[in-house]
Amino acid sequence: MRQYNLMQQALGAQWKQLPDSLRAHHQSGPNVDVGELDIEYPGAMQPLLNLLRLLGTLINRRGEAVPTRAEKDMRGRTQYWKRRTTFPDGRVIGFRSRWEHAGGNRIIDYVIPVFGLCMAVRVEDGRLLYEGECFVLRLGRVKLPMPGWLLLGHTTIVEQAMDDTRFATDFRLRHPLFGQIYRYAGVFRTDAR
Repeated sequence: MRQYNLMQQALGAQWKQLPDSLRAHHQSGPNVDVGELDIEYPGAMQPLLNLLRLLGTLINRRGEAVPTRAEKDMRGRTQYWKRRTTFPDGRVIGFRSRWEHAGGNRIIDYVIPVFGLCMAVRVEDGRLLYEGECFVLRLGRVKLPMPGWLLLGHTTIVEQAMDDTRFATDFRLRHPLFGQIYRYAGVFRTDAR
C-alpha cells in the first residue's frame, strides 16, 4: 500500500520541482533531520516565550549552532514531529507538533492539540516557501481562524537545498508593530529511520 505524502498532496504538480534533499525531508516514511540551529529573538520576548514554552511550543533560549534533531512519522494522513535541541550545558528543549493537510496548498501545524498555524506552501526557484495565513483554534471539528496580527504576527519559512543531501531552513515571526520577534535557521540532512 502506498503511503500518504502530506507535502506532495499540498504541492500537487510542484512536488516534482523540489530538489532531492527537500523531497527526502518531506518523504512519507519515518525519517529524522539532523543539524544545527541558530535561535534569536529580542530580550523583550523572553517572558512570552517562557509562557509559550509551558504550552510546549517554540524554544525559549537563544543559541548558535545548537545541535538539533527532528523526528517525523506519518500515521494515516497526519505527520507527527518531535524536535529536540541540545544546548552546550546539556539542557535539552523539545517540542512536538502534528501537520495536517488543510486542502489546496495549505497545511496546519498544530503545536498543541487545539491551536495551530495554517500556512500556504509553494515552490519558487527550487525553494519551498511557507506563508502563514492565520492561526487556527480547533474546537472539536470546528476550526476557527484568527488573524496573525492579533497574536504573534506573520510567519514565513524558507527551505532551500544546499546540495543533494542537505537543506537550509529559515523560520521567522514578524509582528506588524514590533518587527521580527523570533527566528531560527540552520542546515540539516535527512536520514531514514
